[in-house]
Amino acid sequence: MTASEEKYTRQTLLNVTPLTPSLFTLRTSRDLGFRFTAGQFARLGVTKPDGTIVWRAYSMVSSPHDEFLEFFSIVVPGGEFTSELSRLREGDTLLIEKLATGYLTVDRFTDGRDLWLLSTGTGVAPFLSILQDFEVWEKFERIVLVYSAREAKELAYQPLIAGLTEREYLAEYADKLIYVPVVTREQVPGALNGRITQLIENGELERVTGLPLNPEHSRVMICGNPQMIEDTRAMLKARDMNLNLTRRPGQVVVENYW
Repeated sequence: MTASEEKYTRQTLLNVTPLTPSLFTLRTSRDLGFRFTAGQFARLGVTKPDGTIVWRAYSMVSSPHDEFLEFFSIVVPGGEFTSELSRLREGDTLLIEKLATGYLTVDRFTDGRDLWLLSTGTGVAPFLSILQDFEVWEKFERIVLVYSAREAKELAYQPLIAGLTEREYLAEYADKLIYVPVVTREQVPGALNGRITQLIENGELERVTGLPLNPEHSRVMICGNPQMIEDTRAMLKARDMNLNLTRRPGQVVVENYW
């Protein structure tokens, strides 16, 4: 085995589930030695017919305690990775690097009362992993999941989200979760309409949740469209909410692996 081969394990593709023409989930087996913190991502590799490997980073949707790994992906037209992935069938091999990485984790915050999880599209993936982990429910008084998509049909994992507080180990924390679905291109009953930045600017998110978005009480995690991340960071900075850095604790954490 070469040094490069030792950096990854070969896992079995258990299933690929199309959600829409442009979105799908994939589930793989999990190496017994693979460890990760909820919110982190792994690099997945697909071997091309010529023997070269295409790698992409994907956040885990699954819990750190699950025996499998699950990922949420967008189909990139002509994209090298998803094109190769589309050739695979259940039982085929997928490569997964042994070391998970990423800093979109709850342990980045040492204080705070309310946790805001702001996501667009497949950026909801790390937050679904975080919400399945017991730690976050103990740490914060309220947890707000804001999940934005262009159309209602693109809001994935609704059964998982709805069933979180029905899980036995989370039942006592059921009143902590506030779920705010957001749809930008159509009016949908039960969902807000508009971009996340607009809903922060006009105060709608705070009105709907009944919680202030401020540096004293709020801790914010952001994942999704790079422009949304940049714009939201700027908007929060105007509220004296800054990036959490090793040298300077703050109220905002983002993941930039897109």
